[in-house]
Amino acid sequence: MKKTFDQIIVGGGVIGCSIAYQLSKRGYQVLIVERDQIGCEASSAAAGMLGAQGEFTQASPLFQFAQESRALFADLSVELWEEAGMDIQYVHKGIMKFAFDQQQYNTLKSLATFQQEAGYPAYLLSTEEARKMEPSLTEELHTVLYLPNDGQVSAYHLTKAFSLAAYRHGVMLHEQEKAVELLRENKKVYGIRTTKGTYYADQVIVATGAFGDDLLPDEYAIIPVKGECLLLESEQRLFQTTLWMDGCYLVPKQGNKVVVGASSIPGKTDKHVHAASVQGLLSRAEQMVPQLAEATINCFWAGIRPATADERPYLGEIPGINGLYAAKGHYRNGILLSAITGIYLADLVENKSVRPLYYDFFRGGQARDPSANVTSLE
Repeated sequence: MKKTFDQIIVGGGVIGCSIAYQLSKRGYQVLIVERDQIGCEASSAAAGMLGAQGEFTQASPLFQFAQESRALFADLSVELWEEAGMDIQYVHKGIMKFAFDQQQYNTLKSLATFQQEAGYPAYLLSTEEARKMEPSLTEELHTVLYLPNDGQVSAYHLTKAFSLAAYRHGVMLHEQEKAVELLRENKKVYGIRTTKGTYYADQVIVATGAFGDDLLPDEYAIIPVKGECLLLESEQRLFQTTLWMDGCYLVPKQGNKVVVGASSIPGKTDKHVHAASVQGLLSRAEQMVPQLAEATINCFWAGIRPATADERPYLGEIPGINGLYAAKGHYRNGILLSAITGIYLADLVENKSVRPLYYDFFRGGQARDPSANVTSLE
């Protein structure tokens, strides 16, 4: 069995698989070690929104990073079809955010102003205008913010497509194998020890999502945030746009299905779905689209989001440990940011020049600048 690689990636979620794909395209020999199965955690639990505008309310390097990543998905969907023969179900129908009262309207108005000043389309619609686009929407609306450039994919198919494309470029995938120790000497990493063996590489990338904190220094700790979702199925397709109100989103999928999500419970890592969460999500779903009251519940599940204290992912080499990289902490935006994260980490590994704005913002450890959360993009 092959034991030596150019890079070892610990974690087989969408982030790890994206990085492996990008590195393998550049000719590197890569190993992915996954403690369970590829895409088994947050990557398969996610609804797949590409909310590069809908998720952000102020300028920051993360906002810019998200815009660049979203712009990659149209071509990426074609590329992964050609490389892996898999449809990631890319849909570019926009997102609608709902306001039901004056206070929520004020919030949407501020968001629209920010997006427009940043140069991105954002439209405040009346109830009548919104219902012309999506007739199934409730009439009990105050205002809708329409963000036409946002979209969605199938999180499951995206992760599988990255992994299959990486495999076809020579990446080795080891599932059901947990990394238990980093091999280090003289402040340099040279491999990992797992439950099944020892593997060697001069570069190790930890992309373990909400887990695997024991492989990194304490300042790279992840805050697990549990999210519960359910899948509804209706007799006909009720809407095409992703819909969003406080505490709930609706993401239409193929086959007249709708993902309804998601609760947010910090510090929890169990996969139980609570009746109160389901009840709350269904109530909000029906508030947005009354006809969903007639839909059937197909299934429900829970996933664990990987958050950080300042909601910025850790992307970069660990200070003081040559060859060790972190790529985790994407919180609600792992699917959205997966496209650019793969490219960005591959560039870092190759010691290519990256934007100083991103380098300073995403690196972890003592170099983290708390004041950088709102940074001029000029």
